[in-house]
Amino acid sequence: MTTIETAILLVEDEAPKRRHIEKLLSELTPRAIVLSARSVNSALDALETSDINLLILDMSLPTFDVGERERGGRPQGFGGTEVLRHMAMAEIVCPTVVITGYEGFVREGGSTVDLAQLRAELIDEFPEVLRAVLHYNSTFDEWKTVLASTLAEAGITRNSQ
Repeated sequence: MTTIETAILLVEDEAPKRRHIEKLLSELTPRAIVLSARSVNSALDALETSDINLLILDMSLPTFDVGERERGGRPQGFGGTEVLRHMAMAEIVCPTVVITGYEGFVREGGSTVDLAQLRAELIDEFPEVLRAVLHYNSTFDEWKTVLASTLAEAGITRNSQ
């Protein structure tokens, strides 16, 4: 009987990006199970009900899953931060990689924060769980390289021999 070594939760609301990341994960971690969530609430539900070994988290997420008759609630530019804060409050410790397609974010007051500043703030606020903050760009492979090395450092992948 084959046992599953790792459960990865991928929280991403955009289907093309989710499929691209899932494809890479299946190549890097073929024995892992990849669960997916598409909103803040579905991510929180999965984290509270499943034994997750790694969280891959988008930063900009809707509040609820988008359905045929649902809009998904208010889009949240910092929905990923909300997930991380809930994890801290609920004492859920899970290695986390934030992967976002945006290079900058607008705060509620109208000020902006670039990806480097966001990375520093997240690492400062969530040092126990945050492993990396990556910029996703489907035309470049840098995010793949950084994600692969982050997975290896976290013990999620092993060097094949």
